[in-house]
Amino acid sequence: MQSRQFMERFLNLVIVAPEKVIFEGDVESLDLPGIKGQFTVLPMHAALITSLSQGKIRFVNGGETTELLIKSGFVEIRKDKVSVCIEQ
Repeated sequence: MQSRQFMERFLNLVIVAPEKVIFEGDVESLDLPGIKGQFTVLPMHAALITSLSQGKIRFVNGGETTELLIKSGFVEIRKDKVSVCIEQ
């Protein structure tokens, strides 16, 4: 049996806009445009709620990178679950 620390971990990401759910699924990493600069979220990140500024959201899913341009938003990170509410 493999040790837990060597098991691959993911973030469960949900990105929503007022009109629809834009993405829902597991990702390997996530870059967000915070109000004090870009920051990266990886599995086991500390709990956090913060505002997002205009910029790019970038996430890696199955080795493929996806980018979204946003005007603003906010993010909640808790126990490998990331909820992002954006305005495009």
